[in-house]
Amino acid sequence: MGTTLSLDSMTPEMATLKARLKTIWMAGDYGHFATYLEPGALAFLDSIGPEPGSRMLDVACGAGQIAIPAARTGVHVTGIDIATNSIEAARSRARAEGLDARFEEGDAEAIAYEDGAFDLVVSLIGAMFAPRPERVAAELVRVCRPGGRIAMANWTPQGFVGQMFKVVGKHVPPSPLMAPPVQWGDDATVRERFREGASSLETRKRMYPMRYPFPPSDVVDFFQAYYGPVNRAFAALDAEGQTGLHRDLEQVWADHNQAKDGTTQVEAEYLEVVAVRG
Repeated sequence: MGTTLSLDSMTPEMATLKARLKTIWMAGDYGHFATYLEPGALAFLDSIGPEPGSRMLDVACGAGQIAIPAARTGVHVTGIDIATNSIEAARSRARAEGLDARFEEGDAEAIAYEDGAFDLVVSLIGAMFAPRPERVAAELVRVCRPGGRIAMANWTPQGFVGQMFKVVGKHVPPSPLMAPPVQWGDDATVRERFREGASSLETRKRMYPMRYPFPPSDVVDFFQAYYGPVNRAFAALDAEGQTGLHRDLEQVWADHNQAKDGTTQVEAEYLEVVAVRG
């Protein structure tokens, strides 16, 4: 795969989109947003089972929701994310616990590490949101050592989060330059993207528990306040548009809610991907 992919060849339109994506992911407070998602994050980490002493790269690491727990077990963790505030939050958490973990601002499409630098390269619901998936796949493979593993968790098109994204997209259409993120949750698409770099690839569909101690209407408020993509979607609309988006999001949460006690419990399907670099 050679050296780090250059972003110098970006069109001005792509450069503008990537700057906007950085703004989107810095909106809200992802560290706080991810609090309720911790059980599912830990289940994914347990499934991929990084070995103590191994070198792990967490791509689009957020505030360290799997990097920090991995570091607690003795894994040598590096995390990258385009959101500066998330990286700062992850660094603060690592310092507070005295963990062997480093966090740096970085782009999944141009990872600033040497070929084969890591035993395990992971991305939990993160790298799937980069606009050029072919570059992401190439970079995930490149920085993984031969025989090492690449592991991803990606929302599926037909799952709950895929349906939620459809609702948002009806109100605020995505950029035509942006490959649909949920294509990373399609088995055939993932296999094609890793076809040249992986000697083997396994996928399985799993359910991610989303539990909130408040009703669907408040869940939408929570997403609006703390989850960058939803925060920015609301900000792009006038008052009438915001009312319509809130109504439609509340409806999709209510339709999928399994709780009967005033709280919200939804099972969100994702595709777990584990590839071995050839």
